Amino acid sequence: MYSALARSDIADIVEKVQAHERLSFEDGVRLFESNDITAIGCAADMVRRRLNGNKTYYIVNRHINHTDVCKNRCKFCAYSRSEGEDGAYMMSVAEVVARAEELYQDLKFTELHIVGGLHPTLPFEYYTEMLSALRARFPEVHLQAFTAVEIAHIAEIGALSVEECMRRLKEAGLGSLPGGGAEVFAPEVRNRICPEKMAGDDWLSVMRAAHNLGLRSNATMLYGHVENAEDRADHLLRLRNLQDETGGFMSFIPLRFHADNTNLAHLARPRSGIDDLKSVAVSRLMLDNFPHVKVFWIMFGLKLAQVALSFGADDFDGTVVEEKITHRAGAETPEGLTVADIRRLIEETGTAPVERDTLYREVTHEEQAVG
Repeated sequence: MYSALARSDIADIVEKVQAHERLSFEDGVRLFESNDITAIGCAADMVRRRLNGNKTYYIVNRHINHTDVCKNRCKFCAYSRSEGEDGAYMMSVAEVVARAEELYQDLKFTELHIVGGLHPTLPFEYYTEMLSALRARFPEVHLQAFTAVEIAHIAEIGALSVEECMRRLKEAGLGSLPGGGAEVFAPEVRNRICPEKMAGDDWLSVMRAAHNLGLRSNATMLYGHVENAEDRADHLLRLRNLQDETGGFMSFIPLRFHADNTNLAHLARPRSGIDDLKSVAVSRLMLDNFPHVKVFWIMFGLKLAQVALSFGADDFDGTVVEEKITHRAGAETPEGLTVADIRRLIEETGTAPVERDTLYREVTHEEQAVG
C-alpha cells in the first residue's frame, strides 16, 4: 500500500499529511482534480484515526422542519414554497411542541434539529416562543436550530443586530447552530444557484458572532452543481480560517446536491460515488482544525455512507426521522433509522459505534454500563 502511495500523483501531499503539515489551497485543488481515490482515501483515513481512533459517532436526534414557506426560493431547492402555494405549510408553536412530543414517545432523543424556510411574515416572537416552549417541555434535550441564513432573517424580522438576535434566542433555549446555508462561498457560484441568499462572507460573519457568544455550530458545503475544484478548495480554506479564529465549529458535513424537482436539474452532474467519497476525504485532509467530519446518510445513501467511514468521516449522523428537505429533492433513503440500524451499519465497517450528544460528549446508558 505504501509503495502504491509513493507512486501516486499526490505522493507529496500524502507526505505532508504524514508529517502533520497543513495543506495549501493548491494542494486542495490537486486533490479534487486527482483520480487517485485510493491514495486520497488512505490519507484521509490516516487523519481520521489520528483524531478519533476507531470510533464512529452517532446521535439520537429528530428533525422538525417547521415551515416550507421561504422568501428566497433558491433555484437549487425543491423544498421551499411561497405563501398560499399548494403544499405550503407553517406549524404553530403548539404544533411544533406536539410533534416533538409524538417523536419523543417513540425514542428519547437528545437533540432536536430545527430548520425551515425564511417565512416573510412570522414575527420574531414566534422563534423565541418555540424555543422556550421546547426547552420547558424537554429540558434535557439540546436544541440545534436555525441556519446562519435563518438567523440573519430572524434578526431582520425583529429589527435586531445579528448578535442581539442570537443572544435572545440563546436565552430562550437555542443550544447550537446547524451548518446549512453555506452552499459554496464563491460569489460567481452563489450568483448562479442562489442569488437571493446572503453572501458567503455574511454567512461566515454570522457564525463568527455565534461562536463569540459561546454557541457552537457545524459547517457544510453543497457540491455537485456548477462549482469547480478551485471553488471547493476556497470554501474549505475559508472555513478553516474561521475555525483558526474562533474554534467554534464542531463538525463539517459535505452535502451532495440533489437535483430532482429543482430549477437547476439541467446543471446537475451525474451522480458519482467517487466524487462523493473524494468530497469527504479532501474535506478531512484540508480541515485539519475540525474535530469531526460527518457523512449525512440521508444524502449519501446507506452503503456509500458506510464506505465514507474509511474515507475520513467519523460521524454517521443520527436517527433523524421526518427529514423533508432532501427527500423533496429526490432522496430515496429512509426518513429515519433506528439506533439498532445505525449501530449495525457502523459495526459492519469495522469501526466502533459511539453514541454522542450534540457537543460530542459520549452518552452512556445504564444498561450499557451494566452490560
